[in-house]
Amino acid sequence: MELITLLQTQPISFIISALILGLLVGSFLNVVIYRLPVMMHADWHQQCQELMSPEQPTETTDKEAETFNLNTPRSRCPKCGHKITALENIPVFSYLFLKGKCSSCAEPISPRYALIELFTGILTAVVAWHYGFSWQAGAVMLLTWALIAMSFIDIDHQLLPDSIVLPWLWLGLMLSLVPVFVDSHTSLIGTAAGYLSLWGIFHLFKIITGKEGMGYGDFKLLALLGAWMGWQLLPVVVLLSSVVGAVIGIAMIIILGRDRNIPIPFGPYLAAAGWLAMLWGHDITNAYLEYSGL
Repeated sequence: MELITLLQTQPISFIISALILGLLVGSFLNVVIYRLPVMMHADWHQQCQELMSPEQPTETTDKEAETFNLNTPRSRCPKCGHKITALENIPVFSYLFLKGKCSSCAEPISPRYALIELFTGILTAVVAWHYGFSWQAGAVMLLTWALIAMSFIDIDHQLLPDSIVLPWLWLGLMLSLVPVFVDSHTSLIGTAAGYLSLWGIFHLFKIITGKEGMGYGDFKLLALLGAWMGWQLLPVVVLLSSVVGAVIGIAMIIILGRDRNIPIPFGPYLAAAGWLAMLWGHDITNAYLEYSGL
């Protein structure tokens, strides 16, 4: 009780605690971002084998037979196999202490791991600062962590896993029963509007160009955001994500020489716009209406 009272009465204590929690969660998100797509591909491979040869037992190699999930095996160096110890797994600080190298073979460690931990910690602290010690803060922290994981998985593999999207969509609908952010009526309309709006754009674009402009995971992600914040903020999300996505996409083509035929994942832009709208969506809308004189 004393700890809860401290966090309620001392905002800075809550923000610092949220930062530390975010760093720790960021370390776990690195595991999710790397392992979940591997687990999904292995599962799809097994299903394909069973479908193509239903009467024959599935053959697995020793490597495939090894248990591989979010908990097992322990993280290790991909070059020498050195198992990461607890002291080597302290978010951000271990990376700095090890100078970005494996303690066993000195193989460089990607700075991305530390950056994701730091990024998660900062965003979690921002949520704590914005909402204060409340149920809303706890809920948006969960949403923030899910959006970070989905964004980096989409960047790496152009996948938005149902195992993350769907539970958080249902969580948004359940929160509307209280309601924590919006009522159930608004949440349900937001869910349907989020999915159907991108679904309609997808098929219209396909009819006009003969190409697929986005994946079905994007529909589900916008439906998730609609469940959390309601239908009113969906235009803000779509506008922000489209503008940012277009600017970055054009810049990558012009500056980096990226092939325009290579698809650019839209999920990270939706996630970023959704997070901004979750915290400041109404402020953005009101500022726009005031600026435009509406």
